[in-house]
Amino acid sequence: MQIEVDCYSGYKADERPVRFRLEGREYLVEELLDQWYGQDAAFFKVRADDGNLYILSHESSSPEGSWRLVSFRKLS
Repeated sequence: MQIEVDCYSGYKADERPVRFRLEGREYLVEELLDQWYGQDAAFFKVRADDGNLYILSHESSSPEGSWRLVSFRKLS
């Protein structure tokens, strides 16, 4: 699923997500829980301001660096 992601850019561009938009709603990233790298993408496990967990991937093999929602887990 395609999403729009705003990132913190410190030492490098798109270092980590800080907010994302999905289906017309904006979510703030409250906590970065984990981060790992695959062959073609970086993955971020985050807790958003709705209290749910999301795994986002940032494709590193293309110049556009598209983002995807990989997983969603409702907590409650």
